[in-house]
Formats: sequence, structure tokens, C-alpha cells
Amino acid sequence: MTHTTQAGIPSLLGMIDFDDPHRYAQLSEIRLSTPGAIAQAAAARTRFSGFRSGKQVFIIAADHPARGALGAGGDDMAMADRRQLLDHLLIALAQPGCAGILGSPDILDDLLLLGALEGKLVFGSINRAGLFGSSFEFDDRNTGFTPAGISRAGYEGGKILVRIAHEDRATPALLSRVADTIDALAERELYAMIEPFVSIWEGGRVRNLLDPASVALSVGIAQALGTSSAYTWMKLPVVDNMEEVMASTTLPTVLLGGDSSASLDTLYASWGQSLALPGVVGLTVGRTLLYPSDGDVASAVAGAVALLQDR
Repeated sequence: MTHTTQAGIPSLLGMIDFDDPHRYAQLSEIRLSTPGAIAQAAAARTRFSGFRSGKQVFIIAADHPARGALGAGGDDMAMADRRQLLDHLLIALAQPGCAGILGSPDILDDLLLLGALEGKLVFGSINRAGLFGSSFEFDDRNTGFTPAGISRAGYEGGKILVRIAHEDRATPALLSRVADTIDALAERELYAMIEPFVSIWEGGRVRNLLDPASVALSVGIAQALGTSSAYTWMKLPVVDNMEEVMASTTLPTVLLGGDSSASLDTLYASWGQSLALPGVVGLTVGRTLLYPSDGDVASAVAGAVALLQDR
């Protein structure tokens, strides 16, 4: 493993011994001695080749730890082990048909140094201040990527979480910040992937309302943010009556997977039906596929990629 290589992911996988506890030690050494190597790797990276009309994309998601959401598959600390997370991400990114990744700066910097983002579609996660389980969870301020930082890194866009809570006073300020961020991305011709929910406080915790009417309401509010929707995407949960939800927008939409206790076969069936709807351009899933119950990340990702449609 070396920070100067731009080796493809399949050969990279062959170079790393996942049983070696020191397999990513050089990342720390590079960050200590040559921090500029991250920017150099970003500048040298082969960019995403572009979208094919009618061809859906699969994007692996890995921005959960930055919001303090470490749980996956029933293990509250599953994503705390950065070495294991990188292992799983490398396996996912290596699968044919995995177009790219959505991640926080720290994770994407590691993958840059590993040469794992070559030719990939990359979205940087922007607002992570609403920490999971906190009393200020609705205060989703921008603590990750900025539009300027996404542009400097040569990434394709940014992802923004928009939890709309009618009874929480943090919501108006959030909507204003999101509108400004969408404008800043659009000015740079970068995509804004908006993940909206109507959410409530329930028993001291935040709960997203996942009925079709609530999801459609969140779409109506979120897609109108900013002075232009030219570069705006939706990132929406798969819920009952997705036809009703998708009728609420003409924006390109990727489906999110969430962290579900349902079997992969059940999830695949649900995702497959929703991928057939007009306006759906792809699938963005993280924990469910990175931490499958049987531990087989490659098969889990390959099963999701097989659902994509080419229209």
C-alpha cells in the first residue's frame, strides 16, 4: 500500500491482508509526514466518466460515524472499527457496478490515499452536527464538507440531511442553511443530494415519519430550497406506496436503504419494485450492505447492483 499509487481496486484488494492489524498503519504515517498527499491524490484521481442516460447507479454510503451513528445489524458499535469499515468499503467499491460512494471527509481521505476512488462517483457529506441520540439532534449544522471543499477535491456533489420538525425551532435555520448550500453547490455545477424527512420527537428520541404522505410532504419542501433545482437530487426512503412518493417530484431520485432488520431478500424485493418507478436513478445503501448478517459484503453489494435497471 502506498500513497503514490493509483492502482485499481481489484489489485488493491490483493495487496491488503485483512487479517493484518497493521494493514492501514501507513495511512497514519502519511498523514503525519506528508499531509499534502491527500490533496495530491485528489488532484491525480481519475474522475467519474459521467452518467449514461437510463442507466441507474449504485452508491455505497459511509457517513454514519460522523453523526455518531455507529450501529449496524444489531451491533451498536459495528462502525467504530475504522479498519473493518475500510475493509468493507474496499470490498464494496470493488464490485462491478458499484459506481461510487457517499462519505465524510475523513473516510474519503483514507480511500483517496488507498487509491480506491479512481473513476468513482463521489458525494461528500455536509451536515453532521445533529448527533444521533442527542438533545440537539435536529440542529443539523454544516460540520463536514463545504461546497468549496467538494469542488477542490474534484468530487461530483454533496449530500445534505434535511429533517423537518414542525415543533422544533431549529428547523427554519436549517432550511435557510440548506438553501444557501444548494446555491453554493449549483454555482459550482455540483450536485446537491438532499435527504429529507418529516421528523418528530418521541420519547426523547427523533423519529422519521415514513408514511407516504409524510415523505411526499418532505419532498415538496426540500425540492423547493435554493434559487435553482437544476443540480438537486432527492435521496428517499423506500416506503409503502412509493408510486405516491415518486409522483411528488421530477428530480432525479436515489433510494436509501437504511439500517433494517429485514432479510436481504425482503429488502431486495422492495428495492427492486421501487427502482422500476419513473424518476428513480439509483440506489444508495450503507450499513445494511456493509454489515450483512452473514458477513459477505461482496455478495450483499452484488445483489443490490443486480437490481439496477438500464432503460
